[in-house]
Amino acid sequence: MPVFRGTFLPPTAATVIPCPYKQLISSALSRMGRGEQYNSVDHAIPNSLGCFIGCLLVSWFSAHQSRVTMVLFVLELEWVLSTGQDKQFAWHCSESGQRLGGYRTSAVASGLQFDVETRHVFIGDHSGQVTILKLEQENCTLVTTFRGHTGGVTALCWDPVQRVLFSGSSDHSVIMWDIGGRKGTAIELQGHNDKVQALSYAQHTRQLISCGGDGGIVVWNMDVERQETPEWLDSDSCQKCDQPFFWNFKQMWDSKKIGLRQHHCRKCGKAVCGKCSSKRSSIPLMGFEFEVRVCDSCHEAITDEE
Repeated sequence: MPVFRGTFLPPTAATVIPCPYKQLISSALSRMGRGEQYNSVDHAIPNSLGCFIGCLLVSWFSAHQSRVTMVLFVLELEWVLSTGQDKQFAWHCSESGQRLGGYRTSAVASGLQFDVETRHVFIGDHSGQVTILKLEQENCTLVTTFRGHTGGVTALCWDPVQRVLFSGSSDHSVIMWDIGGRKGTAIELQGHNDKVQALSYAQHTRQLISCGGDGGIVVWNMDVERQETPEWLDSDSCQKCDQPFFWNFKQMWDSKKIGLRQHHCRKCGKAVCGKCSSKRSSIPLMGFEFEVRVCDSCHEAITDEE
């Protein structure tokens, strides 16, 4: 028997429910306030799609060639946005059921958010990529793609006021993408020991709530000014002691030394060996709530405030 993967309930009583196995999206739209009285009516949908009680209108339409993964209902535009395991993003008119357009993503989508003001849609997928599309009535334009996670995207959350996108991943991290600042700033938040499963943002308190597979719930104060996580540098030898890494055969032969394993300092991003990065420290201002590897010089420079 088909199992519903989730339900999205918009501000008004309009419910959009994905049907994962029949490749259908069921749109149950209940409109109140028209001065009309309705008794409880059972609407049974074929193929064991579902049963809706007290609905004024029930409609369903084919949207994907495989199981539906994500659904959003945009009340202001009367659009239904959806993604499926066929790697297709599509949007339909919820009134007529007409397909308005589509886009093929690089991997199966696992996160979906939409900005009503600019009509930008954010799609996170299993490859760890976030795709931004500009939607028109019947076509879309690729704006850009973000790559910052080493694992698949598992959750997305959009703050339309500050114009910030949050993405959670199976790599245990949350990344804050500053879209409105137009500076390309990405702040990494590390507070879970397992994949991030859900994200929610409280605008009135400016707090991000993240839930992980480790059973932990983390509340992030987004009023705190954080530092951007540095990119990891590439090197064939330790950037502190110049010892060769194990793939640097030439330097190993010339110096008659055994190659070492490469690590990275989380504070400066330099490629270092284990001996030069033996210290650990938490760095909350950089999003590291747990102790992480830092090089010896950065460990000495970390202040109590940091």
